[in-house]
Amino acid sequence: MRLFAALVPPDEVLDELELAIAPHVGQVPGLRWPARDTWHITLGFFGEVAERTLPELETRLARAVHRHQALDLAFAGFGAFSSPRRARVLWVGVTGDPMTRLADSVRAGARRAGAAQTDGKPLRPHLTLARAKVETDLRPLVESLSGFSGSPWRAERVRLVRSRTGPQVRYESLAEWALAPAGRG
Repeated sequence: MRLFAALVPPDEVLDELELAIAPHVGQVPGLRWPARDTWHITLGFFGEVAERTLPELETRLARAVHRHQALDLAFAGFGAFSSPRRARVLWVGVTGDPMTRLADSVRAGARRAGAAQTDGKPLRPHLTLARAKVETDLRPLVESLSGFSGSPWRAERVRLVRSRTGPQVRYESLAEWALAPAGRG
């Protein structure tokens, strides 16, 4: 199973984001815009995980998530990997409470459970909006979206998601855990 842990923003926040990008969808040749129901903020990508590892992974992720408070976040700033001039991925940035400690805990829990991690990159909070198979100059698109600033929202849950690849990527939520209420302690 191909698995990752993620935050999924609330519908009303995704509505704002969808409205902001709507005039641009389909306007850049070669840029594919995944379905909105696949939008998420990845905390940890675990790659292929054996089914026998799943119970231990769920236990360790639950423990990791419960140690952290809910996060106050917002979407702001668009960018591209590797750069807007030579892009393969268009993204919107995430501002607000730092999520590095949460991501580190989630990733450590997965490692302890024996879930191989093929992604050792440091966390760069973002939500992927579009992808290109070849490097594409997205500077005009990034610039035209630069004025967008989304409403604040609270991330209160972390999901364990199974990714099914193929002509159309599909995601299946396997488990979900609540973060501790914000402001505790």
